[in-house]
Amino acid sequence: MGATVTNDDHALLDGGPGPMGVTYGKMMMWFFILSDALTFSGFLAAYGFSRFKFIETWPIADEVFNHFPFAHGKDWPMIYVALMTFILIFSSVTMVLAVDAGHQLKKSKVAFYMFLTIIGGFIFLGSQAWEWKNFIKGEFGAVETTGGSILQFVDNKGERVALHSFAKVLPEEREQLQRDKGFWFMDEASLPSYSVNEVIEGFKANPNLLIRSEVIVDKKKQVLTREASLARIQDAKYVVEGANLIRNEYGHKTFANFFFFITGFHGFHVFTGVLINIIIFFNVILGTYEKRRSYEMVEKVGLYWHFVDLVWVFVFTFFYLV
Repeated sequence: MGATVTNDDHALLDGGPGPMGVTYGKMMMWFFILSDALTFSGFLAAYGFSRFKFIETWPIADEVFNHFPFAHGKDWPMIYVALMTFILIFSSVTMVLAVDAGHQLKKSKVAFYMFLTIIGGFIFLGSQAWEWKNFIKGEFGAVETTGGSILQFVDNKGERVALHSFAKVLPEEREQLQRDKGFWFMDEASLPSYSVNEVIEGFKANPNLLIRSEVIVDKKKQVLTREASLARIQDAKYVVEGANLIRNEYGHKTFANFFFFITGFHGFHVFTGVLINIIIFFNVILGTYEKRRSYEMVEKVGLYWHFVDLVWVFVFTFFYLV
């Protein structure tokens, strides 16, 4: 004799009660959020320990994240990152409105607010991609010494100077290391725009240029005298333009590693959330939840979206502001 399955017996269905009166679907979402929160906590804790260990050579965020679209050359620190944060938080507000409309069984409003949430997610992802592009490309360039220190270039007023404005073009040949050429079976990233010798000779030919080391003194990078700069430039080993997982022009190489990993991991969560929101959005349009008389799926994806927004607040605080 077959048994009849009801919502009370099968808590996997929307609206079915589970432990503490919560459906199993919503409870599993909370379990996932808790485990993911521990993962992000571990990443941010590792970032904090590394930054504390290399506090004297850690890049200054205001100097790294100071770009804004269509405002080339303007020094607007953190403005664009703040705008990204506002857009993501606003998308969390629209998600709340979608969930509230679902409780009232208002299909059109649920669809409208979910659409705004999806748009906000896409804008945030596009903004993050633009920020990555500028971070990877760099703007001024620097050199890395034999000991691994990053040396940047400034004029006698302390303003940053780009390599292309002073590097001297020399008649020398440079060859990229490739495995098929037998250079110690190693591959090398694309060659920089200038060689070390071209940067050194250009620096010597411009007496108004100084070297700014990565060491922070009184919340500012230390600027060397002309004599000390000429002595220090002799230790240059690599020309660094932009950032990658090996070295970066902004300062300590660990900074770029954490930036790519933490913001990339969060961006993957946002991308996943946008995809899930799109699926739920089309289900709303098709009337799937209207027929069930329950919009709990909207509420569950809303929990995930709020979690992603909350994590970004911590990433924004620890990585950009502190």
